[in-house]
Amino acid sequence: MPTITISEIQEVCKTALEKHGALPWIAESVALAVAKNESRQNRICGLYYLQSYCEQLVSGRVSKDAEPVISTPKPGVVQVDAKFGFAQSAFVRAFPTVMDAAKDNGIAALAIGHSHTCTSLGYFTEQIARRGFIAIGFTNSSPIVAPPGGKIRTIGTNPVAFSVPDGDGGIAMQFDQSTTVVALGKITMAKEAGESIPEGWALDEDGNPTTDPHKALAGSLVSAGGYKGWGFGLMAELLTAGLTGGIASQFVKPLKATNGDPHDLGQYFLVIDPANSETFYERCQQVSDLVSQDEGTRLPGQYINELTEVDVPDSLWHLALSLSEGAK
Repeated sequence: MPTITISEIQEVCKTALEKHGALPWIAESVALAVAKNESRQNRICGLYYLQSYCEQLVSGRVSKDAEPVISTPKPGVVQVDAKFGFAQSAFVRAFPTVMDAAKDNGIAALAIGHSHTCTSLGYFTEQIARRGFIAIGFTNSSPIVAPPGGKIRTIGTNPVAFSVPDGDGGIAMQFDQSTTVVALGKITMAKEAGESIPEGWALDEDGNPTTDPHKALAGSLVSAGGYKGWGFGLMAELLTAGLTGGIASQFVKPLKATNGDPHDLGQYFLVIDPANSETFYERCQQVSDLVSQDEGTRLPGQYINELTEVDVPDSLWHLALSLSEGAK
C-alpha cells in the first residue's frame, strides 16, 4: 500500500477531472475537497468518489463548465443555482456573498440548488467556521431510508453538519453525520470488500434486519435512534428540497450511477455570527471544560487531526493515476 502526500492526491485529482472535461477552476474546487477528506482519512468522501466524478463528467450527469448563478432576494438570503454542476464549485462562488450577508445581518442562509452530491457536508461548514461564524448544514441524497416500521425507501441518509469557531481561526467543535446509523458509503464499501455489516445498520426488502450489504442496498438503512433520526432526516429533506430548488430524495437517481439524470440535489446552510452574543465564547469554553472533565472526553472535532500523507490501497491509487492520464 503506497504512502501518498495529500498535495499529490490533490494534483492527481485535479488532473483527472480536467482530463474528463471539467474547467480548471471547477476541477480545483473538487480536487481540494477530495484531498481534504483524504487528509482526515474520510475515504468515502475522498478518492473513493473520483471515478464517479470523472465518469459523470463524460456522461453529462454533472456539468463540466457550469457557472453558478447567485442571487440575494433578501439581505440575509443567498440563493445559488448550481446549474447541475458540482456543489464544491457552487460553494466557492457563493462563499464571499454569504460571509458578507452574515456579517451585515448577524445571520444568513445559503441555499444551493440543482447541484451534484457534496459528499462531505462538514467540508463546507468547517470553511465557514474558520472564518469566525457558526455553521449548520443540511443536504439530501438518493432514497435509501424507509420510515420506522415501513419498508418503502423515502428519503436519503440526509446528513447534518455543525461547525463552531474557537475565536482564533480554528474549530471549537464540529460534527458531520448522516441521520442514519451509518453512511451509505459504509454499506457499499463493505459490499465491494465482500464483507458483512453489523446487525442494526440496515433492513432487507421485507423490512427484516440484515448483515448482508447486498440485501441492505436492495432494502433500506436504519435511522439513527429510530424516530429521532428519522425526524432529523425529514428536517434536512424539507430544508434542502423545499428551500433550494432541488428535488426530493425520492426522485434522485443513484448517486454513483454512470449515466442518467443529474443529481439535482440541494445544500442548505445557516450561518450565524457569534458576535450576536457577548458571552458566546465564554459559554463555549465552559461547555468544553465540562465535557472534558472525564479523562479521554472532548467535544466532537475539537482536535482535528489533519495528515500530510496517507496510505492508499494499491487498486485505488492505480485507478486515480489511470483517470489522470485521460478519459477511460
